[in-house]
Amino acid sequence: MAAMTCQISISLSFLSIRICACDRRSQKTFIETKAFSANASLRGKKRMNENLSNVVKLDSTCENLIRSQVRNDGESVGFFSRQLEQILARTYDIKYPALKGTTVLPVDTSINTGAKTFTFRTYDSVGASKIIADYSQDLPRCDILGKETTRPLRSIGQSFGYSIQEIRAAQFGGLPLEQRRANSCRQANDQLVNRIAWSGDAEYGLYGFLNYPNVPVSDVPNDGTGGTTEWVNKTPEQILRDMNLAVTEILTNTKAVHNANTLLLPVEQYAYISRTPYSNFTATTILQFFQQNNPGIMVDWVNELKGAGTAGKDVMIAYDKNIDNQSLVIPQAFESFPPQARGLEIVIPTHSRCGGVVFYYPFSANIKEGI
Repeated sequence: MAAMTCQISISLSFLSIRICACDRRSQKTFIETKAFSANASLRGKKRMNENLSNVVKLDSTCENLIRSQVRNDGESVGFFSRQLEQILARTYDIKYPALKGTTVLPVDTSINTGAKTFTFRTYDSVGASKIIADYSQDLPRCDILGKETTRPLRSIGQSFGYSIQEIRAAQFGGLPLEQRRANSCRQANDQLVNRIAWSGDAEYGLYGFLNYPNVPVSDVPNDGTGGTTEWVNKTPEQILRDMNLAVTEILTNTKAVHNANTLLLPVEQYAYISRTPYSNFTATTILQFFQQNNPGIMVDWVNELKGAGTAGKDVMIAYDKNIDNQSLVIPQAFESFPPQARGLEIVIPTHSRCGGVVFYYPFSANIKEGI
Protein backbone atom coordinates (compact mmCIF):
# COMPACT_ATOMS: atom_id res chain seq x y z
CA MET A 1 0.00 0.00 0.00
CA ALA A 2 1.42 3.37 -0.95
CA ALA A 3 2.29 5.77 1.78
CA MET A 4 -0.45 8.14 2.80
CA THR A 5 0.22 11.78 3.61
CA CYS A 6 -1.97 14.12 5.56
CA GLN A 7 -1.82 17.87 5.75
CA ILE A 8 -3.78 19.84 8.32
CA SER A 9 -3.83 23.62 8.55
CA ILE A 10 -5.84 25.50 11.19
CA SER A 11 -6.66 29.22 11.62
CA LEU A 12 -9.14 31.14 13.81
CA SER A 13 -11.59 31.83 10.99
CA PHE A 14 -10.87 28.97 8.60
CA LEU A 15 -10.59 25.23 9.08
CA SER A 16 -9.38 23.07 6.24
CA ILE A 17 -8.79 19.37 6.41
CA ARG A 18 -7.44 17.70 3.31
CA ILE A 19 -6.64 14.03 3.09
CA CYS A 20 -4.76 12.88 0.04
CA ALA A 21 -4.62 9.17 -0.71
CA CYS A 22 -2.39 7.86 -3.46
CA ASP A 23 -1.86 4.34 -4.78
CA ARG A 24 1.10 2.94 -6.68
CA ARG A 25 -0.37 4.14 -9.99
CA SER A 26 -0.40 7.71 -8.63
CA GLN A 27 -4.22 7.74 -8.67
CA LYS A 28 -5.59 10.25 -6.18
CA THR A 29 -8.87 10.58 -4.38
CA PHE A 30 -9.75 13.61 -2.36
CA ILE A 31 -12.16 14.04 0.46
CA GLU A 32 -12.31 17.68 1.33
CA THR A 33 -14.40 19.10 4.11
CA LYS A 34 -14.54 22.85 4.68
CA ALA A 35 -16.16 24.58 7.59
CA PHE A 36 -16.50 28.34 7.79
CA SER A 37 -17.31 30.38 10.88
CA ALA A 38 -17.22 34.10 11.47
CA ASN A 39 -14.90 35.62 14.04
CA ALA A 40 -17.02 37.19 16.79
CA SER A 41 -14.49 39.98 17.29
CA LEU A 42 -14.70 41.28 13.71
CA ARG A 43 -16.32 44.78 14.04
CA GLY A 44 -19.60 43.62 15.59
CA LYS A 45 -20.67 41.32 12.77
CA LYS A 46 -23.39 38.85 13.69
CA ARG A 47 -22.39 35.25 14.19
CA MET A 48 -23.24 33.19 11.13
CA ASN A 49 -24.46 29.62 11.02
CA GLU A 50 -21.94 27.06 9.91
CA ASN A 51 -22.03 26.09 6.23
CA LEU A 52 -20.96 22.56 5.46
CA SER A 53 -19.96 21.38 2.03
CA ASN A 54 -18.95 17.76 1.41
CA VAL A 55 -17.16 16.83 -1.80
CA VAL A 56 -16.66 13.12 -2.43
CA LYS A 57 -14.76 11.73 -5.35
CA LEU A 58 -14.92 7.93 -5.60
CA ASP A 59 -12.07 5.72 -6.59
CA SER A 60 -13.02 2.04 -6.88
CA THR A 61 -9.55 1.00 -5.67
CA CYS A 62 -10.00 2.68 -2.30
CA GLU A 63 -12.10 0.50 0.02
CA ASN A 64 -12.67 3.22 2.59
CA LEU A 65 -14.07 5.58 -0.04
CA ILE A 66 -16.41 2.89 -1.36
CA ARG A 67 -17.81 2.45 2.13
CA SER A 68 -18.26 6.20 2.33
CA GLN A 69 -20.17 6.18 -0.95
CA VAL A 70 -22.43 3.35 0.24
CA ARG A 71 -23.27 5.41 3.29
CA ASN A 72 -24.16 8.40 1.10
CA ASP A 73 -26.31 6.19 -1.14
CA GLY A 74 -28.17 5.00 1.93
CA GLU A 75 -29.02 8.57 2.79
CA SER A 76 -30.27 9.13 -0.75
CA VAL A 77 -32.40 5.99 -0.59
CA GLY A 78 -33.92 7.15 2.68
CA PHE A 79 -34.72 10.54 1.16
CA PHE A 80 -36.18 8.85 -1.93
CA SER A 81 -38.36 6.52 0.15
CA ARG A 82 -39.85 9.41 2.11
CA GLN A 83 -40.49 11.39 -1.07
CA LEU A 84 -42.01 8.39 -2.85
CA GLU A 85 -44.35 7.71 0.05
CA GLN A 86 -45.65 11.26 -0.18
CA ILE A 87 -45.94 11.19 -3.95
CA LEU A 88 -47.92 7.94 -4.01
CA ALA A 89 -50.24 9.18 -1.28
CA ARG A 90 -51.02 12.24 -3.37
CA THR A 91 -51.47 10.15 -6.49
CA TYR A 92 -54.17 7.98 -4.93
CA ASP A 93 -56.13 11.12 -4.01
CA ILE A 94 -56.36 12.39 -7.58
CA LYS A 95 -59.78 12.34 -9.21
CA TYR A 96 -60.54 13.01 -12.86
CA PRO A 97 -64.14 14.26 -13.20
CA ALA A 98 -64.32 13.64 -16.95
CA LEU A 99 -63.66 9.90 -16.52
CA LYS A 100 -67.02 8.62 -15.32
CA GLY A 101 -66.91 4.96 -16.24
CA THR A 102 -66.24 3.80 -12.70
CA THR A 103 -68.84 6.09 -11.15
CA VAL A 104 -71.91 5.75 -13.38
CA LEU A 105 -71.46 1.99 -13.84
CA PRO A 106 -71.55 -0.54 -10.98
CA VAL A 107 -68.01 -1.82 -10.31
CA ASP A 108 -67.47 -5.49 -9.45
CA THR A 109 -64.28 -6.14 -7.46
CA SER A 110 -65.30 -9.57 -6.16
CA ILE A 111 -63.23 -11.59 -8.65
CA ASN A 112 -59.82 -12.75 -7.41
CA THR A 113 -57.03 -10.74 -8.99
CA GLY A 114 -55.11 -13.94 -9.69
CA ALA A 115 -57.78 -15.30 -12.06
CA LYS A 116 -57.12 -15.24 -15.82
CA THR A 117 -60.79 -15.56 -16.77
CA PHE A 118 -64.16 -15.35 -15.07
CA THR A 119 -67.39 -17.19 -15.83
CA PHE A 120 -70.93 -16.11 -15.16
CA ARG A 121 -74.15 -18.05 -15.61
CA THR A 122 -77.52 -16.92 -16.87
CA TYR A 123 -80.65 -18.95 -16.36
CA ASP A 124 -84.11 -19.10 -17.91
CA SER A 125 -87.10 -21.12 -16.86
CA VAL A 126 -89.10 -23.10 -19.42
CA GLY A 127 -92.33 -25.07 -19.23
CA ALA A 128 -96.03 -24.53 -18.86
CA SER A 129 -98.89 -25.71 -16.69
CA LYS A 130 -102.24 -27.17 -17.67
CA ILE A 131 -105.43 -28.34 -16.04
CA ILE A 132 -105.24 -32.07 -15.40
CA ALA A 133 -107.71 -34.88 -14.60
CA ASP A 134 -107.64 -37.09 -11.56
CA TYR A 135 -104.91 -39.75 -11.69
CA SER A 136 -103.30 -37.95 -14.64
CA GLN A 137 -99.71 -38.96 -15.40
CA ASP A 138 -98.88 -36.67 -18.32
CA LEU A 139 -97.81 -33.69 -16.20
CA PRO A 140 -96.09 -30.90 -18.14
CA ARG A 141 -92.37 -30.66 -17.37
CA CYS A 142 -90.79 -27.45 -16.13
CA ASP A 143 -87.07 -26.93 -16.08
CA ILE A 144 -84.25 -24.42 -15.89
CA LEU A 145 -81.97 -23.73 -18.83
CA GLY A 146 -78.53 -22.39 -17.96
CA LYS A 147 -75.83 -20.79 -20.08
CA GLU A 148 -72.23 -20.19 -19.12
CA THR A 149 -70.20 -17.31 -20.51
CA THR A 150 -66.45 -16.96 -19.95
CA ARG A 151 -64.60 -13.67 -20.35
CA PRO A 152 -60.90 -12.81 -20.05
CA LEU A 153 -59.24 -10.59 -17.47
CA ARG A 154 -56.46 -8.32 -18.67
CA SER A 155 -53.62 -6.62 -16.83
CA ILE A 156 -52.94 -2.92 -17.31
CA GLY A 157 -49.43 -1.71 -16.59
CA GLN A 158 -47.39 1.47 -16.62
CA SER A 159 -44.43 2.85 -14.69
CA PHE A 160 -42.62 6.02 -13.70
CA GLY A 161 -39.15 6.63 -12.38
CA TYR A 162 -36.35 8.97 -11.37
CA SER A 163 -32.66 8.88 -12.21
CA ILE A 164 -30.10 8.65 -9.43
CA GLN A 165 -28.95 12.16 -10.28
CA GLU A 166 -32.49 13.55 -10.02
CA ILE A 167 -32.84 12.02 -6.56
CA ARG A 168 -29.49 13.42 -5.42
CA ALA A 169 -30.23 16.84 -6.89
CA ALA A 170 -33.59 16.98 -5.10
CA GLN A 171 -31.92 15.95 -1.86
CA PHE A 172 -29.15 18.53 -2.29
CA GLY A 173 -31.59 21.33 -3.06
CA GLY A 174 -34.12 20.29 -0.42
CA LEU A 175 -36.80 20.04 -3.12
CA PRO A 176 -39.56 17.43 -3.51
CA LEU A 177 -39.38 14.93 -6.36
CA GLU A 178 -41.41 15.71 -9.48
CA GLN A 179 -45.08 14.83 -8.80
CA ARG A 180 -46.43 14.96 -12.33
CA ARG A 181 -44.81 11.68 -13.37
CA ALA A 182 -46.74 9.72 -10.77
CA ASN A 183 -49.88 11.66 -11.66
CA SER A 184 -49.54 10.84 -15.35
CA CYS A 185 -49.20 7.15 -14.50
CA ARG A 186 -52.47 7.13 -12.56
CA GLN A 187 -54.21 9.17 -15.23
CA ALA A 188 -53.05 6.85 -18.03
CA ASN A 189 -54.43 3.87 -16.11
CA ASP A 190 -57.77 5.54 -15.42
CA GLN A 191 -58.14 6.69 -19.02
CA LEU A 192 -57.66 3.18 -20.36
CA VAL A 193 -60.09 1.66 -17.85
CA ASN A 194 -62.62 4.35 -18.76
CA ARG A 195 -62.19 3.69 -22.48
CA ILE A 196 -62.70 -0.04 -21.93
CA ALA A 197 -65.81 0.69 -19.86
CA TRP A 198 -67.47 2.44 -22.79
CA SER A 199 -65.94 0.96 -25.96
CA GLY A 200 -64.22 -2.24 -24.81
CA ASP A 201 -61.12 -3.61 -26.54
CA ALA A 202 -61.83 -6.02 -29.38
CA GLU A 203 -58.18 -7.09 -29.66
CA TYR A 204 -58.20 -8.43 -26.10
CA GLY A 205 -61.79 -9.70 -26.04
CA LEU A 206 -63.20 -7.02 -23.74
CA TYR A 207 -66.67 -5.51 -24.17
CA GLY A 208 -67.81 -2.01 -23.27
CA PHE A 209 -71.26 -0.63 -22.56
CA LEU A 210 -71.70 0.81 -26.05
CA ASN A 211 -70.76 -2.33 -28.01
CA TYR A 212 -72.16 -5.04 -25.78
CA PRO A 213 -74.11 -7.74 -27.67
CA ASN A 214 -77.92 -7.74 -27.45
CA VAL A 215 -78.28 -4.35 -25.78
CA PRO A 216 -81.14 -2.67 -27.76
CA VAL A 217 -80.02 0.14 -30.09
CA SER A 218 -82.34 2.34 -32.16
CA ASP A 219 -82.65 5.86 -33.56
CA VAL A 220 -84.85 8.53 -32.05
CA PRO A 221 -87.71 9.71 -34.32
CA ASN A 222 -86.61 11.85 -37.28
CA ASP A 223 -89.34 14.46 -36.95
CA GLY A 224 -87.09 17.44 -36.34
CA THR A 225 -86.78 20.35 -38.74
CA GLY A 226 -85.94 18.97 -42.18
CA GLY A 227 -86.70 15.41 -41.10
CA THR A 228 -83.66 15.24 -38.81
CA THR A 229 -83.14 13.53 -35.46
CA GLU A 230 -80.81 16.03 -33.76
CA TRP A 231 -82.17 17.81 -30.72
CA VAL A 232 -81.02 21.23 -31.88
CA ASN A 233 -83.65 20.88 -34.63
CA LYS A 234 -86.44 19.70 -32.34
CA THR A 235 -88.94 21.38 -30.08
CA PRO A 236 -88.72 20.93 -26.29
CA GLU A 237 -91.78 18.67 -26.47
CA GLN A 238 -90.06 16.41 -29.01
CA ILE A 239 -86.88 16.28 -26.93
CA LEU A 240 -88.86 15.36 -23.82
CA ARG A 241 -90.61 12.63 -25.80
CA ASP A 242 -87.23 11.19 -26.90
CA MET A 243 -86.02 11.10 -23.29
CA ASN A 244 -89.20 9.38 -22.16
CA LEU A 245 -88.89 6.84 -24.99
CA ALA A 246 -85.42 5.88 -23.85
CA VAL A 247 -86.59 4.98 -20.35
CA THR A 248 -90.08 3.59 -21.07
CA GLU A 249 -88.85 1.16 -23.75
CA ILE A 250 -86.91 -0.68 -21.03
CA LEU A 251 -90.13 -1.11 -19.11
CA THR A 252 -92.00 -2.44 -22.14
CA ASN A 253 -89.13 -4.58 -23.50
CA THR A 254 -88.79 -6.43 -20.18
CA LYS A 255 -92.50 -6.47 -19.31
CA ALA A 256 -91.80 -4.29 -16.27
CA VAL A 257 -89.04 -6.54 -14.93
CA HIS A 258 -86.58 -3.66 -15.27
CA ASN A 259 -87.19 0.05 -14.88
CA ALA A 260 -84.62 2.68 -15.86
CA ASN A 261 -83.07 4.69 -13.05
CA THR A 262 -80.22 6.36 -15.00
CA LEU A 263 -80.13 8.43 -18.18
CA LEU A 264 -76.81 9.55 -19.65
CA LEU A 265 -76.31 12.19 -22.34
CA PRO A 266 -73.43 13.80 -24.22
CA VAL A 267 -72.20 17.04 -22.66
CA GLU A 268 -73.64 19.28 -25.39
CA GLN A 269 -77.15 17.83 -25.18
CA TYR A 270 -77.08 17.84 -21.38
CA ALA A 271 -76.14 21.51 -21.37
CA TYR A 272 -78.88 22.28 -23.92
CA ILE A 273 -81.74 20.71 -21.94
CA SER A 274 -80.47 22.15 -18.66
CA ARG A 275 -80.72 25.75 -19.92
CA THR A 276 -83.60 25.60 -22.45
CA PRO A 277 -87.11 26.38 -21.07
CA TYR A 278 -89.73 23.74 -21.71
CA SER A 279 -92.12 26.39 -23.02
CA ASN A 280 -92.45 30.14 -23.45
CA PHE A 281 -94.75 30.30 -20.44
CA THR A 282 -92.41 28.90 -17.79
CA ALA A 283 -88.81 29.16 -16.60
CA THR A 284 -88.70 25.42 -15.97
CA THR A 285 -86.09 23.82 -18.22
CA ILE A 286 -86.51 20.62 -20.22
CA LEU A 287 -84.28 18.81 -17.74
CA GLN A 288 -86.21 20.08 -14.72
CA PHE A 289 -89.52 19.12 -16.31
CA PHE A 290 -88.26 15.60 -17.02
CA GLN A 291 -86.94 15.16 -13.48
CA GLN A 292 -90.16 16.42 -11.95
CA ASN A 293 -92.08 13.75 -13.84
CA ASN A 294 -89.42 11.03 -13.36
CA PRO A 295 -88.14 11.59 -9.81
CA GLY A 296 -86.39 8.22 -9.61
CA ILE A 297 -84.16 8.78 -12.65
CA MET A 298 -80.68 10.28 -12.35
CA VAL A 299 -79.65 12.33 -15.41
CA ASP A 300 -75.96 12.95 -16.05
CA TRP A 301 -73.49 13.66 -18.85
CA VAL A 302 -70.66 11.51 -20.22
CA ASN A 303 -68.04 12.72 -22.69
CA GLU A 304 -67.75 9.37 -24.46
CA LEU A 305 -71.33 9.46 -25.76
CA LYS A 306 -70.55 12.12 -28.35
CA GLY A 307 -70.14 10.47 -31.75
CA ALA A 308 -70.33 6.98 -30.22
CA GLY A 309 -73.20 5.72 -32.39
CA THR A 310 -73.50 4.45 -35.93
CA ALA A 311 -71.76 6.77 -38.42
CA GLY A 312 -70.64 9.02 -35.58
CA LYS A 313 -74.10 9.80 -34.20
CA ASP A 314 -74.47 11.16 -30.67
CA VAL A 315 -76.20 8.74 -28.33
CA MET A 316 -78.02 8.68 -25.02
CA ILE A 317 -78.32 5.61 -22.86
CA ALA A 318 -80.91 4.63 -20.30
CA TYR A 319 -80.45 1.68 -17.98
CA ASP A 320 -81.48 0.08 -14.74
CA LYS A 321 -78.26 0.63 -12.80
CA ASN A 322 -77.74 -2.38 -10.58
CA ILE A 323 -74.75 -4.66 -10.11
CA ASP A 324 -77.10 -7.61 -10.64
CA ASN A 325 -77.89 -6.27 -14.12
CA GLN A 326 -74.51 -5.02 -15.36
CA SER A 327 -71.06 -4.31 -14.00
CA LEU A 328 -67.61 -3.04 -14.86
CA VAL A 329 -65.27 -5.83 -13.74
CA ILE A 330 -62.13 -4.54 -11.96
CA PRO A 331 -60.54 -7.34 -9.91
CA GLN A 332 -57.53 -5.18 -9.07
CA ALA A 333 -57.69 -1.42 -8.66
CA PHE A 334 -54.66 0.77 -9.39
CA GLU A 335 -51.69 -0.31 -7.30
CA SER A 336 -47.97 0.49 -7.14
CA PHE A 337 -45.07 -1.82 -6.44
CA PRO A 338 -41.80 -1.27 -4.53
CA PRO A 339 -39.14 0.77 -6.36
CA GLN A 340 -36.80 -1.21 -8.59
CA ALA A 341 -33.23 -0.24 -9.51
CA ARG A 342 -32.58 -0.41 -13.25
CA GLY A 343 -29.14 0.86 -14.13
CA LEU A 344 -28.94 4.45 -12.94
CA GLU A 345 -32.70 4.80 -12.53
CA ILE A 346 -35.24 3.94 -9.86
CA VAL A 347 -38.46 2.66 -11.50
CA ILE A 348 -41.85 2.30 -9.81
CA PRO A 349 -44.16 -0.14 -11.67
CA THR A 350 -47.94 0.30 -11.38
CA HIS A 351 -50.68 -2.14 -12.27
CA SER A 352 -54.40 -2.90 -12.39
CA ARG A 353 -56.69 -5.55 -13.89
CA CYS A 354 -59.92 -5.17 -15.85
CA GLY A 355 -62.47 -7.51 -17.42
CA GLY A 356 -64.56 -4.94 -19.26
CA VAL A 357 -68.33 -4.58 -18.94
CA VAL A 358 -70.66 -7.53 -18.39
CA PHE A 359 -74.43 -7.45 -18.90
CA TYR A 360 -76.29 -10.20 -17.12
CA TYR A 361 -79.56 -8.76 -18.48
CA PRO A 362 -78.88 -6.83 -21.71
CA PHE A 363 -82.46 -5.60 -21.93
CA SER A 364 -81.97 -3.67 -18.71
CA ALA A 365 -80.40 -0.99 -20.93
CA ASN A 366 -81.46 0.97 -24.00
CA ILE A 367 -79.30 3.01 -26.42
CA LYS A 368 -80.89 5.76 -28.53
CA GLU A 369 -78.89 7.26 -31.40
CA GLY A 370 -79.09 10.46 -33.39
CA ILE A 371 -79.76 13.05 -30.69
